Amino acid sequence: MAELANGVASPPVQALLAPPVSWPPTLVVVIDTEEEFDWTAPFDPASTAVSNIDLQPLAQAVFDAHGVVPTYVVDYPVASTPQAAAVLRAIAADGRCDIGAHLHPWVTPPAEGPVDTRHSYPGNLPAALERHKLTVLTDTIAASFGARPTVYKAGRYGIGAATPATLRALGYAVDVSVVPHTDFSADGGPDFRGAPEGPYRIADGLCELPLSVHFVGRLASQGPWLFHRLSAHPARRLRLPGVLSRLGLLTRLRLSPEGGSLTEMTRQTRAALAAGTRLFMLTYHSSSLLPGATQYVRTEADRRHFLATLDGYLHVFLAELGGRADTVTRVAAALMAGQAPGR
Repeated sequence: MAELANGVASPPVQALLAPPVSWPPTLVVVIDTEEEFDWTAPFDPASTAVSNIDLQPLAQAVFDAHGVVPTYVVDYPVASTPQAAAVLRAIAADGRCDIGAHLHPWVTPPAEGPVDTRHSYPGNLPAALERHKLTVLTDTIAASFGARPTVYKAGRYGIGAATPATLRALGYAVDVSVVPHTDFSADGGPDFRGAPEGPYRIADGLCELPLSVHFVGRLASQGPWLFHRLSAHPARRLRLPGVLSRLGLLTRLRLSPEGGSLTEMTRQTRAALAAGTRLFMLTYHSSSLLPGATQYVRTEADRRHFLATLDGYLHVFLAELGGRADTVTRVAAALMAGQAPGR
């Protein structure tokens, strides 16, 4: 993993793990399950309220109705708060969800190192400190949920050079931190522009399942090359990416009900399917179920719309597109073994 001027590159590709064409369209769901905090304010170790966890059954009911088993990647404030852990533990006990880990370093013991934007990406911490914090988080999750997590998502997508080795040492099998076609290096985060859209192995025994990010529009085939040149400072100042999007030429979409409409999510999925994609990952933040906690859901009406979008997309994917849903762990294990899911 090469160092960049302001951040780190995406994890190295040991081997691509492309799903075979015999796979039906397959969907996994990953929920960043975390405390509420002001995303526009400096990072505050004291912002650890997790009242949004009491609201997770609202979305879980949608998943249950479609037979979808999501993975809640939980961070330290959630795992260490008995009431919050109990909400998710009850769902997991029925086999209706899986529990993974999500490292927000500024609220995870030990309280060492700077609290700033660069170090909010856990992969930018000294390797020993990242490992210490991830060990504490892993042990806390194991104590709260009765099993050690094997799925990891770095806070702010901040996987670093030392992260894969740490994950393997702690028994993780899957990372879900990579955001293809996206560059976070302006404030010290990783640059994922060179990362594959599909799954790959990043270390022996460690599978990377990237978030679903795709280009749509008449210039979609040139998206990876064109979008990032248009996003460079002079082009951004001229708002060229927005112009191309409005003209229907090129739009980058992330598969999420946060800021994505049902129309956009369906359009993204259909375009990706036509391009040969077989595996999709839907993501959002747990705090979006608490009105006012994120920019995506400000009111009760917004939340109803959010849940309706989630429900509508699952219907489209599973009923209209002939897709199936599976868990992160099962899909990753099948890919690593070269099998179809569920075998």
